[in-house]
Amino acid sequence: MNFTADLAGLTVLVAGNAAAARRAVRRYRSAGAVVRTLATPADFRPGLLDGAALVAAVDDGSGWEPLAGECRRRGVLLVREQAAAPGGQVTLVGGGPGTEDLLTAQALAALREADVVYYDRLAPHRNLDRLAPGARLVDVGKRPGHHPVGQADIEQLMIDSAKAGEHVVRLKGGDPFVFGRGGEEVASCTAAGIPVTVVSGVTSAIAVPAAAGIPVTHREVSHMFTVVSGHQPLTDTEHRHLAGLGGTIVVLMGVGTLPQLAAGLRRAGMRADMPVAVVERGYSDSQRTTVSDLSGIVTAAGAARCKSPAVLVIGEVVRQAGSCRDQAAQLAGLAGRLEAV
Repeated sequence: MNFTADLAGLTVLVAGNAAAARRAVRRYRSAGAVVRTLATPADFRPGLLDGAALVAAVDDGSGWEPLAGECRRRGVLLVREQAAAPGGQVTLVGGGPGTEDLLTAQALAALREADVVYYDRLAPHRNLDRLAPGARLVDVGKRPGHHPVGQADIEQLMIDSAKAGEHVVRLKGGDPFVFGRGGEEVASCTAAGIPVTVVSGVTSAIAVPAAAGIPVTHREVSHMFTVVSGHQPLTDTEHRHLAGLGGTIVVLMGVGTLPQLAAGLRRAGMRADMPVAVVERGYSDSQRTTVSDLSGIVTAAGAARCKSPAVLVIGEVVRQAGSCRDQAAQLAGLAGRLEAV
């Protein structure tokens, strides 16, 4: 059973050893409660309940029967809490394309257990104070041309926090292992002897085109897709490989190198009328899609003032966007009618 209570200014007694109870202590303090702690049953004295509005007994393997009995006698509400996850570890979490609706169940569970969250700008961070109640929230996000916290420094922060006994969550946009430097962070933590768990996320390479109604594969249109980083211009050899593969090309972080990409693919023999879409700020209220072809996309994107974050989609699947949106609207309408029935 879940319930919500306003505990601001009220006294809460948290019973449990320090390691197991740290999550509960942090959460109640963040809710504005005055927190008392009780480490062991042997330390219990009835006077600890004086003025207490709530008692939280953490399942740390201790027997809290005398405490529970005194709560019943006094009419003080007692709730049972699970022990906090062990500290001294890092969980690398993929946050998906930026909306918390696409966080996985495992990602949400990791955030609830976090003592500290180091998050990126493209991760869903707007409501982190609710998703990770009481955790320290540290913005280590990079922006184009502006990296206030370098990658090596981020890795050292994670390691130092874990060595201090904290459960560290590193929250990243998309999937940590798709141009997210997750492999580097895992390697650094492993070299430092820190246990690491990776929670995969919904990659924006698939999700953002889908938000614009563009499938990256479509029967009889495209049976493969290639995901490319546009952070740096590609070489002529890479342009030739891409143009020769066929299928769909999805480019992440590619707005800044779009002119070089379009010119390179044309030199490599890709058709001038190949459809291209630029999907900006996927899943946000300001999501926008600019569509043209390979010969005109640079001009169209410039006229529309396209900016990062954006995902580029190159291929015949771009032509499916309208029909997919129509089908989605029809399904939504059908769902509404079924709900009404």
